[in-house]
Amino acid sequence: MRAVRLTKPGFPLEMMEVGTPRPGPKDVLVRVGGAGVCHSDAHYRAGDVSTGPLPLTLGHEVAGVAEAVGGDVTRIKPGDHVCLHYMVTCGSCDYCNRGMEQFCTSGEMLGKDRDGGYAEYLCVPERSTFLLPPGIPLEHGAVMMCSSATSLHALNKSRLEPGESVAVWGTGGLGISGVQLAKACGADRVYAVDIRKNKLALASSLGAVPVDASSSDPVETIMDHTNGRGVDVVLEFIGLPQTLKQAMRSLSIGGRVVVAGLAGKTFSIDPYKELVCRETEIIGVSDHLASEIPRLIDLVLTGALDLDSAITRTIGLNAEEINGALDGLGSYGEEVRVVIRP
Repeated sequence: MRAVRLTKPGFPLEMMEVGTPRPGPKDVLVRVGGAGVCHSDAHYRAGDVSTGPLPLTLGHEVAGVAEAVGGDVTRIKPGDHVCLHYMVTCGSCDYCNRGMEQFCTSGEMLGKDRDGGYAEYLCVPERSTFLLPPGIPLEHGAVMMCSSATSLHALNKSRLEPGESVAVWGTGGLGISGVQLAKACGADRVYAVDIRKNKLALASSLGAVPVDASSSDPVETIMDHTNGRGVDVVLEFIGLPQTLKQAMRSLSIGGRVVVAGLAGKTFSIDPYKELVCRETEIIGVSDHLASEIPRLIDLVLTGALDLDSAITRTIGLNAEEINGALDGLGSYGEEVRVVIRP
């Protein structure tokens, strides 16, 4: 089968011919129908974040059709449409038992620790598969598995209460889902912060107050809108020192900033003025949970989460096109989410 693979950090991905995986007794062989191109993949390609042994097939936002199943598989049958929870876990360690399977002691992430969805097929344990209802296209199912799922997990970690305000820093794949999910979770007002006017226009069409950080100080803008109070929750999906500092400064007393952006850079804060005196919180977010996926599917089915708006374009399983999409993400370009349709 064809697969687009990382062979060396800092170099373009390459198309390769590899063997089609064979499902074990508890596995499902999935014919890939959609694979999202995530900013994390740009970090893996650049070598900013370490991966498993190379060469490696990237791609952790995946949905497709069950092609074959192992003899012990009971929930999934050939022909079923499925979306894939990208954490492959043991299900029995302390972290798995505590509902924190992203820290599973033997866990592997699709497209990072083991081969992912930039391919015609991949094989996953049945426990990583979720049935995708007929009303959800495969490309939407793919985007749900990171962009939307991580945004929902960030909101759950934020302890957002109905009527609170939210600011979303970065309106790419995660941010566009974050804007919609914050409103679905009861946020009174949602601010969307970015430097790209097309992304701000999209966020505005979804009900957010656009904040153009290219033409003004976003903290001052938010403070003006909130009469100097600040927002209760910030979802920080960029991870740069400048945006992290801005996120902290935009919080209300008792506010929470939830950090999911991956930039590999440190930032400094004044612990007395910015944490102690205001009782603010910095909350880290790592991936998401399998237990959150059923609710996410319901939010898509009810229309609370519109994923048509999150997908800028679809491309084929083509190394040149995929590398081009990753180049755009690496430069914080204008596209929201590109989805591969093999």
